Amino acid sequence: LSKVLDLPPENLIKSISAVPVSKKRHVADFQLSIASVTEGSSSDCLAQDLNLQAQKLAERLKCDAVVSEISAGPGTVNFTINRELLARTVLQQVLKDGSEYGVKSELFSTVPRQKAVIEFSSPNIAKKFHIGHLRSTIVGNFIANLKVALGHEVIRINYLGDWGMQFGLLAVGFQRFGNKDKLKSSPLQHLFEVYVQINKAAEDENTKKLAKDFFRKLEEHDEQPLSLWKQFRDFSIEEYIRIYKRLGVHFDEYSGESFYQEKSQEVLKMLEDKGLLQRTVKGTGIVDLSEKKDLSSFSTVMRSDGTSLYITRQFLVISFRDLAAAIDRMNKHSWDSMIYVTDKSQSNHFQHLFQILKLMGYDWAERCQHVSFGLVQGMKTRRGEVIFLEDVLNEVRSRMLQNMASAKTTKEIEDPMETAEKVGLAALIIQDFRGLLSSDYQFSWDRALQSHGDTGVFLQYTHARLHSLEQMHGNEQLTDVNVACLQEPSAISVLQHLLRYDEVLYRSSQDLQPKHIVSYLLTL
Repeated sequence: LSKVLDLPPENLIKSISAVPVSKKRHVADFQLSIASVTEGSSSDCLAQDLNLQAQKLAERLKCDAVVSEISAGPGTVNFTINRELLARTVLQQVLKDGSEYGVKSELFSTVPRQKAVIEFSSPNIAKKFHIGHLRSTIVGNFIANLKVALGHEVIRINYLGDWGMQFGLLAVGFQRFGNKDKLKSSPLQHLFEVYVQINKAAEDENTKKLAKDFFRKLEEHDEQPLSLWKQFRDFSIEEYIRIYKRLGVHFDEYSGESFYQEKSQEVLKMLEDKGLLQRTVKGTGIVDLSEKKDLSSFSTVMRSDGTSLYITRQFLVISFRDLAAAIDRMNKHSWDSMIYVTDKSQSNHFQHLFQILKLMGYDWAERCQHVSFGLVQGMKTRRGEVIFLEDVLNEVRSRMLQNMASAKTTKEIEDPMETAEKVGLAALIIQDFRGLLSSDYQFSWDRALQSHGDTGVFLQYTHARLHSLEQMHGNEQLTDVNVACLQEPSAISVLQHLLRYDEVLYRSSQDLQPKHIVSYLLTL
């Protein structure tokens, strides 16, 4: 192509792609998109022009020892590779690269290695770990794993809701209903129960006053309240770490709103110094985000009583803490990109956050990104609504154990509990990753845990079968492959599909959607 089109080979790499395998018909191996190599944008060229150009180009190209067939398609030129060469080249690459297959592709050669900070999961202490946190956890973990596999440096941050007036209320509740042993043995459950109980009395004036006093002392770093708050936080994190481990998730940093108390005062001063902070008639602090500076779009950052707003991501309000956290992370990690993974109800919040940072003079705000996801409806355990992540993990395990016990093909295994949990988790993740992240979906245990069809259970089952084939036939490294044995259509389809893996990885790395990889694996 380079000779005929008089273009350097590297310019053509992105224009040539592997052809998706079709079960219905035989397809070529590679196709060149004519629109991507013609002068001007593809919209200038009519479809019939492109088809004509494709035909003309196909006629100018000759088959050789590598390419056995060349044909023109709609706006494309299609190439079929010598079958034995295809098998040998693909398998040699797979054997040579091992677990790095696809990652070493030339598609990634122009992508610079970067440092990314990813904030995900981020539950609120003493509140329920809802299904949105579960999605944030597995999506954030996917993005982090993908980036690490592609050679980037990643810092995983869990930004806990660990500050605010609710801790005053929680402390009052703990003094009334708390139990030190329960706090140690199951902190998340116990703090949640205490919080529910004290909330019933939250309207009582005396309770309100005590809660306010406690939180004020906490803000003044009074030793006793601080030590109780620290216990709540430390025990909770210990339990989170244990549960995240079951999910195969870890964090490099457990940060939280409490870290940015002092720093948020500095942010307030910066906003004032730059003349960005305005007061409404009622005394609320706002930042004007409109282009014409006519307040047609603004963000509220401060209550009229002068306190910065707490846990306010829900209400389109930017807390100084979020601004302080972003600035602090840049100073500490000097990252190339920062990604926040939360549900889509917070999209406006992040849009405003990035806009305010930009107004403050931080150009790196353009390298901040919000990856949002839709809502999951209908995830309930047999005991009722999901409150804790642990409930979901236990439910997955018990349902999977039941399915395994009733299936005829289940072999005797050493640790059925562990197998049930791993297979069940795969099922949960695959069900979540099959569609676009931004779509809402209705959760179904039966559908997720089916052993056939496009499910995580079926993927794990196929993987296990492949391993047992390896064990039966010995899996020493092959150096020489008789490719003449791989000429039947089903073998060719697998080889063609393997050719596309780097493109699928590349696509997921560009839009951070796991569905490309999931559908690739299900097809495989």
